[in-house]
Amino acid sequence: MKKLHGVHLAHHKNTENSASVPLPLPKLVRIPMSMHIGAPCTPLVKPRDTVLVGQKIGDTDAFMAVPIHSGVSGKVKAVSTYRMSNGRTCPMVEIETDGVQTVSPDVCPPAVTDKESFLKAVRESGLVGMGGASFPTHVKLNPKQTVDTLVINAAECEPYITSDYRQMIEAPDEVLDGVRQVLHWLQIPKAVIGIETNKPEAIRVLTEKTKSEPEIQIFSLPTTYPQGAEKVLIYHTLGRTVMEGQLPADQGVIVMNVSSVAFLSRYLKTGMPMVQRMVTVDGDAVGKPCNVMVPMGTPVQDVLDFAQCDMERAKKVLYGGPMMGIAVPDTADPILKANNAVLALEKFVSPKPTACIHCGRCVHACPLRLMPTEIAKAFRQEDSEALGKLKVTLCMNCGCCTYACPAKRPVAETNQLAKAFYMSSIKK
Repeated sequence: MKKLHGVHLAHHKNTENSASVPLPLPKLVRIPMSMHIGAPCTPLVKPRDTVLVGQKIGDTDAFMAVPIHSGVSGKVKAVSTYRMSNGRTCPMVEIETDGVQTVSPDVCPPAVTDKESFLKAVRESGLVGMGGASFPTHVKLNPKQTVDTLVINAAECEPYITSDYRQMIEAPDEVLDGVRQVLHWLQIPKAVIGIETNKPEAIRVLTEKTKSEPEIQIFSLPTTYPQGAEKVLIYHTLGRTVMEGQLPADQGVIVMNVSSVAFLSRYLKTGMPMVQRMVTVDGDAVGKPCNVMVPMGTPVQDVLDFAQCDMERAKKVLYGGPMMGIAVPDTADPILKANNAVLALEKFVSPKPTACIHCGRCVHACPLRLMPTEIAKAFRQEDSEALGKLKVTLCMNCGCCTYACPAKRPVAETNQLAKAFYMSSIKK
């Protein structure tokens, strides 16, 4: 099978042998009521209320949303407003921790007897995609289409990030139990776990543990970015093409992140909702790169301080990796459910772009063979018809085009602006 294109990156997996450690309890957490792609939750607590670990502090009846829980015990200091990365705002619950970490009596394993109760439990857990998309998992696990394969994204193709890898190494049984739970309750016949070949120990461990389970296959993927993108992952593991306008379920597939299925295993056993996650902390301004377990809402600055980051050297702080990460505007901002890494970079270069020389490297690098130069031209001309013909909605913002551009042009950013323009134009 012909492999899709991409780019070869320096991996910088400096923390692959760094076992996860707990972060010291922060004095204050700031928990936004939106850590999913749907409507924000309504706060269920008010200032001066006592909050316990695992307690639900926000919820909504909106379809594409999940409840929000506290990962600390303490008192609500305020219910304020948080500006999200998309520019919109949502309520935010600020909690002063008491250092006791008293667990809520509501925390108990859910009663799961069938698919309906399983999906209800998944929603109540607060689980969203932990690979960065923040898509509510209970919605993903309930497609209208018939699904025959569960694909687990364990590629972790972004440089620096190793939180998924450490999950596989430290607790592989959680990963496999989560996979089995999804297969069982959704009646999916098989699963494929896709892992890049630069993680041989993870491949070895999971292959050994599944040797008597033919329904779970471990698939070695080339170390070419972006192996973890859904369309790329599905094509390279199953040979199926998710066409424009389709979802993975249209090709009989559900894709889950490896840390998501591991969390699901823990939740079904303990009832502790999604209140913390493992975060990789790295970058050339970080003195002690590490993998750390962080309560949701912890200020980014607390995480950087724990990793001995030299803030005077840090010219750029990112949520996520260097290819698809989002700049942190204020290190007082919180860690969210989708944040698998925090990078602090000193040698962050923003070169001045020069004129496009039409070399075609962006086209060659694009896994989906889009034509960024033509997309940019159509965008400048506000030609929505041309953008539609150029399949601009297929762009997944992986950044391969920008990385490959010798003129250092913001190609991926232009693609996203073009996509937004096209989507708004077809809605009129």
